[in-house]
Amino acid sequence: MVHSCLRDQSGAVSPPSLNLSSCYTAMPDDNLLHVDGQAGVDPETMPDNTAAFPPLVADDTRAAGNPIMKPNKRTSSQRRMLQLQHSPFWAQNCWTFLWTVLLFNAMGCIQSIRCKPKSFRDSIVILELNATIDSNPTSIDETSGVVLRYRTPHFRANARILVPPVAAKETWTIGWIQACNHMEFFNTYGDKGMSSWELPDLRDSKIQAISDSDGVNYPWYGNTTETCTVIGPTKKDSKFVVSMNDNFYPSVTWGVPVSDSNVPQLSSIFRDQSFTTWLVAINQATSETLVLQTIRWRMRLDIKVDPEKPLGQRAVLKEPVAQVQPQILGKNEPIPPNAMVKPNANDAQVLMWRPKTGDPVVVIPPKY
Repeated sequence: MVHSCLRDQSGAVSPPSLNLSSCYTAMPDDNLLHVDGQAGVDPETMPDNTAAFPPLVADDTRAAGNPIMKPNKRTSSQRRMLQLQHSPFWAQNCWTFLWTVLLFNAMGCIQSIRCKPKSFRDSIVILELNATIDSNPTSIDETSGVVLRYRTPHFRANARILVPPVAAKETWTIGWIQACNHMEFFNTYGDKGMSSWELPDLRDSKIQAISDSDGVNYPWYGNTTETCTVIGPTKKDSKFVVSMNDNFYPSVTWGVPVSDSNVPQLSSIFRDQSFTTWLVAINQATSETLVLQTIRWRMRLDIKVDPEKPLGQRAVLKEPVAQVQPQILGKNEPIPPNAMVKPNANDAQVLMWRPKTGDPVVVIPPKY
């Protein structure tokens, strides 16, 4: 090829100042390629096909004294390339490769079209979840001459949820369900005896847990910030937060509960309760229940009381002052049947008087 070559006065083309011939590394000669049992084509008899060769470039190796291969004398590697290019085997394999690629792409498209949309179970996402107990200690209120009041720190749980578009015509409620697994709640009155709030079926191990619902919106803990409802079909993502909190704020009489006297005799308060809290999605039509997350938490309390001291100076909070933080389980636990139905803990609990001597007395019966 000649690019902008100069001509002398006679019209002859002057040689280029830069050698533009290609240089190839020679490979050992071997038998010519045979296809389908046919003898190979002799490349020496084939017309030159310069378009099939790479462009001629300057080769630095020539400056080092390496011999320059003349372009009109083909090397063994060039002969092999010509044989492959003129072979039906080469073209057949190219078409086979292209057909395979197109076929797999087509299969992928068909598979994508036939894929069913994800179920609600697989599509719902918990973007963020937190469960804590406030760090402040239990506060004690002695302003009343009839009862001692105390307020424990709050247990708090909140979750940020993402629900992708719901294709089906269905309604899901997502929220918190809580159950009490264990309860010890004793108020001691010196050598007279003690009063005790009890859950009889739980105490006697007849059930694993009892609902801690608000008593109205079973099985949910509440129906304000505690739940959210998604009504399908929807076209957009649904993002929302469900949250709940729980604490104790009871009143304990200074005097013996079964006595008409208000003489202060309360000497201690002990409380130890355990709960399981579930983040749950429930299909309103089918009652399908999906447990999304499980949390365990515990509240313990120990107050010593000196009834002989003046009002306002009687009660002292003992250990633990700070509560152990809730545990978010790595593996979800199933919800016991009693945690989903009536009665709830508040309606099932009984206040008993257990004297040092004599038979127990029911002071407040269950509500249900």
